[in-house]
Amino acid sequence: MAGISLLKRGMVIDVNLDPTQGSETGKIRPCVIVTNDVYNERVPVIQVVPVTQWNDKKNRIRTNVDLLPSPNNGLNKQSIADCLQTRPVNHRHRLIKIRGTLASTDMEKIDAALKIVFSL
Repeated sequence: MAGISLLKRGMVIDVNLDPTQGSETGKIRPCVIVTNDVYNERVPVIQVVPVTQWNDKKNRIRTNVDLLPSPNNGLNKQSIADCLQTRPVNHRHRLIKIRGTLASTDMEKIDAALKIVFSL
């Protein structure tokens, strides 16, 4: 299990999102850490964006970010970062493993989508 200081913004980690309610994204899935590293180093609760299976319909939603697999990010298929489903998780209880890190261009797209979601 990763220590708290190892978790950085932009990392792709597998998280157990269960239990869920209603339309929340669940099960063990990759997620992107979006909290800043000051929080990531100091508190056990981090904010993540769940990554889900890619499809054309999801790709047309402007708050979803298309992610391609790479050796650096650890994804094994084309995926979608669903920025509308952003949620806090306690990594001490929900972190399964670290996959890798997104490219800065992907994080810029996620930042733009989060600005839309949160009206920033």
